[in-house]
Amino acid sequence: MKKVLLIYTGGTIGMIQNPQSGALENFDFAQLLSHVPELRQLPVQISTRTFEPPIDSSDMNPSRWAELVRIIDENYDRFDGFVVLHGTDTMAFTASALSFMLEGLAKPVILTGSQLPIGMLRTDGKENLITSIEIAAATRPDGTPRVPEVCVFFHEKLMRGNRVTKSSADEFDAFESFNYPHLATAGVDITYNDKQILHRDKDKGLTPHYTLDTNLIIFSLFPGIRPDIVREVLSSPTLKGIIFRTFGSGNAPQQPWLVEQLAEATRAGKVIVNITQCTGGSVMMRRYETGLQLIDAGVVSGQDSTVEAALTKLMYLFGQHLTPNEIRRQMARSLAGEITMSPKE
Repeated sequence: MKKVLLIYTGGTIGMIQNPQSGALENFDFAQLLSHVPELRQLPVQISTRTFEPPIDSSDMNPSRWAELVRIIDENYDRFDGFVVLHGTDTMAFTASALSFMLEGLAKPVILTGSQLPIGMLRTDGKENLITSIEIAAATRPDGTPRVPEVCVFFHEKLMRGNRVTKSSADEFDAFESFNYPHLATAGVDITYNDKQILHRDKDKGLTPHYTLDTNLIIFSLFPGIRPDIVREVLSSPTLKGIIFRTFGSGNAPQQPWLVEQLAEATRAGKVIVNITQCTGGSVMMRRYETGLQLIDAGVVSGQDSTVEAALTKLMYLFGQHLTPNEIRRQMARSLAGEITMSPKE
């Protein structure tokens, strides 16, 4: 029988309604089978760990990511897979961060949650939970894990964790992977897209990382942006990296002051990563003159990365104490399937 560790961090999925007060409360996941008796039908041995106290996902932060990494590392040899129950608001950030922090991962780590509490009649939580556990325990004919990477499962879709973005605040179909195919679809059967799933060498072993550097900012362009405000942001002495959200395929206004300020920040050792504001598509800075000027200023392409993946990747790389030039080179490489390598970039 396969063994799966269920880690509850907090979030909507872990709520039930108090019959006396009507208020939503976190339920005890040690009594999981009494709340979700359907799990008894799975040929899986389930153990649980709970954050004490459980947190709202808005309060998720790098120290909590490190806590998750530690739990997975300490239990890595005892379990065949892991399911992380998480609030939806920052789930994409957590999934992206874990994909880099769990270097050499060769077992499933499936993040899931729900839009309605698991104790409510119309909840989406039960289906998400049951299917995530089934995927975490799934193996190939040779006995190796079917999905040996960090993923998000939500509303019948299994997606690579560092490719997802929360796309809806109130629909059950709350997440999407705009630039990468789904890894599996859960209908009557679970259909796996094996060609898109990462294949890992289990003999290399897991190398956990716990240090992230958060001296970063996400900075979005908009028509009419002011030079003095841009200078104030880019000149911050503690700032190390900027996720620079540009227009379309990576374009910015052809304003000399903007190019010079970006170049000045690059010369000061800051790493600037160009990410499109569009939900889908890729940064292609060589396509237009407006992108070429960014290359001249030292801005590096984030290619088709999500904002969440680009940010947590920068946190991870700065946490490894690499030089700015080494980080720029690593941002152009796929470390955990987070970007689609493009020969044009």
